[in-house]
Amino acid sequence: MKRQLILEDGSVFVGKAFGSDIEKSGEVVFNTGMTGYQEILSDPSYCAQIVTLTYPLIGNYGINRDDFESINPSVHGLIVKEATEVPSYWRNEMTLDELLRVKGIPGLEGIDTRKLTKLIRSNGTLKGKMCSMDVDPEKIASDLRDTPLKRDQVQQVSIKAPYASPGRGFRIVLVDFGMKHGILRELTKRKCDVVVVPYNTSAEEILRLNPDGVMLSNGPGDPKDVPEAVDMINGILGKIPLFGICLGHQLFALACGADSEKMKFGHRGSNHPVMDLTTKRVAITSQNHGYTIAAETLENTDLEVTHVAVNDGSIEGVKHKNEPAFSVQYHPEASPGPEDSNELFDDFISMITTFKGEKTYA
Repeated sequence: MKRQLILEDGSVFVGKAFGSDIEKSGEVVFNTGMTGYQEILSDPSYCAQIVTLTYPLIGNYGINRDDFESINPSVHGLIVKEATEVPSYWRNEMTLDELLRVKGIPGLEGIDTRKLTKLIRSNGTLKGKMCSMDVDPEKIASDLRDTPLKRDQVQQVSIKAPYASPGRGFRIVLVDFGMKHGILRELTKRKCDVVVVPYNTSAEEILRLNPDGVMLSNGPGDPKDVPEAVDMINGILGKIPLFGICLGHQLFALACGADSEKMKFGHRGSNHPVMDLTTKRVAITSQNHGYTIAAETLENTDLEVTHVAVNDGSIEGVKHKNEPAFSVQYHPEASPGPEDSNELFDDFISMITTFKGEKTYA
């Protein structure tokens, strides 16, 4: 059965349908990772997006129980050059097609993914819709142009009530803006006593949990759509050590007076080089974001740039000059991608140790 991708600029890509038969629209983006399609599909940061994978063969090692980054994926579609029907891997439990059917995600196979990627790189991300063959492309394209992008992705993917992941180490409050399980896994490996809370938890509620540190997770969309998080960060900054990742990084910067801006096509992949400005060490990182901190807006803040992207010079990390708080735009927990920056979790634990040695809680 055929399926078509219709873009807001009128472009149409026709290919083979796989996965769910549900028709969905979303922002069409591309990811350059060669592996990690299961983690990409289940990353909540892709909420309401249709993901194009640039690597030509996808699904060759199947789907397993261990590599999910969320229980219920919120991606709106998957586009590939070729989807393997018979995967070969000892951990395989189902095919990519079976997963998409179970989770209600439409797939499109066999189009010119290179052409689509070049179109996005030239024009920026575009709204699109995965449709059957019996619709009017011009009408769909017009509707897409008239329909604004969603602004409530964080509300969709964040948990509704707090829960605990008990440990005997430092208590970390992990604010869920669309948390990947990899972040929780890294904190658990360090024996942290983690309490995961919803995106709209107030500073007062967090302080009542008496945490040793606060982690701001990754998540989807525009950081300016989550103003309550900025208020919360301002309420805890300086009182508790803080570490932000991806959307958490952007929210931390906004709370400190910086500004964010939308990128043309973003950073999505597992091979992005990032330089630590202190050590000059370059790490290969996993990234997934469509917004960035505007460098010129950091001048009158208490933030210091710590990391930059080697490819385009964009801001990849900041730290507060006076308070125990830092953040990075990329994903140190990887999943998928290299684990070059995993030590940042150890830096967070060290920051907490130092802070607790210098201050006590009221």
